[in-house]
Amino acid sequence: MVQTFGIDISPLDSSGVVVTVTGDIDLFTTPDFKRAVAEAMSRDTETLVIDLSRSTFMDSSSLGVLIGAHRKLARRGRPLIVVCDNEAILKVLRVTGLDGVFTVVGSVPDVDAPVGPLR
Repeated sequence: MVQTFGIDISPLDSSGVVVTVTGDIDLFTTPDFKRAVAEAMSRDTETLVIDLSRSTFMDSSSLGVLIGAHRKLARRGRPLIVVCDNEAILKVLRVTGLDGVFTVVGSVPDVDAPVGPLR
């Protein structure tokens, strides 16, 4: 079943925001993904969570968005947290070594748990 691409930006709590992505993040949808991440970052919250639990695929262009967000947040001393339980996407993060750069958790409720990079 093909999932329609969609993005939702919602508050995590008083100090965070979640960008939830549904469907494939690829060359065609990455511009929308990039705009949503930029909008979330402009809210100047303490925590940015990218929820990929409803995503089915991501390519190198979408990884570039995550890396760019991580760099900007790191300059402010803030983390980028990626929520993902899709084994194919987790494999991409592992192969590229990004699982050691971002904090990766299995669900949004896990964001409050003290979790390090996924290995």
